Amino acid sequence: MAPRTDFPPVRACLFDMDGLLLDTEDIYTLCVNLILDKYSRPSMPWSIKAQLQGRPGPDANKILMDWAQLPISSQEYAVESAALHQKLFPGTKPLPGVPELLTSLSRTAEPGVESPTVHIALATSSHMGNFKLKTNHLADVFSVFPPHRRVVGDDSRLKPGRGKPLPDIFLLALQTINDSLPEGEAPIKPEECLVFEDSVPGVEAGRRAGMRVVWCPHPMLKKEYTGREEEVLAGRTGEAGEVDLHQVGELGDGWAEYLVSLENFPYEKYGMIIPPVKA
Repeated sequence: MAPRTDFPPVRACLFDMDGLLLDTEDIYTLCVNLILDKYSRPSMPWSIKAQLQGRPGPDANKILMDWAQLPISSQEYAVESAALHQKLFPGTKPLPGVPELLTSLSRTAEPGVESPTVHIALATSSHMGNFKLKTNHLADVFSVFPPHRRVVGDDSRLKPGRGKPLPDIFLLALQTINDSLPEGEAPIKPEECLVFEDSVPGVEAGRRAGMRVVWCPHPMLKKEYTGREEEVLAGRTGEAGEVDLHQVGELGDGWAEYLVSLENFPYEKYGMIIPPVKA
């Protein structure tokens, strides 16, 4: 089909965190493989890793445990995994282009700026404990997300069992923005939102929320989906099982695009005007 080109300017950017803002995916892989090696199991292939990304922890762990057939319980695995996370996650770093992207977007909300504000919110499957573990040393980077516009995996505002690839987390992130807009500013519609994701379930969640999506995956995830990129961008890889097809996109519909990295982001393409840095 012909891609849509008459989109309204983006008024809100909704961000995933792991593997998108933070370089955590290789740390997650290392933690998993250390446990697998301990029990003489083979390393996790990307065909399995791809299924874990973006999902809430319990859902991801079930997929892993079903594949790995470890001689320990899910609870024991979670304890061992958490111990490794405690050791390794405090060294997490932002991915290339992330600090510049977030800083640029935040400038649209500065007092006296004439260009339209681009509101931002966080929508991560990480629970609050892991969020703090990964970000406490990066307070300057994450300060652009007001606390009420941070949606985490164990957020009480999310219904249990409604994580990605379901759209709830992005719809809630948009709600946190609309509930705190300045007086007189019209509510933001889903099609005025741009979701930033690295995972395939996350892309599907964004598409099912009726939002535009930027897919910026790990190079090995991109390789895993070689030849299926248009399915990923349309949210049609079947990550949520059988869904009503009207909830997802069409191949080549223009609602989503792939980017190698978040460096030198093309704001103009999405109708966003970034003010210059103040002298």
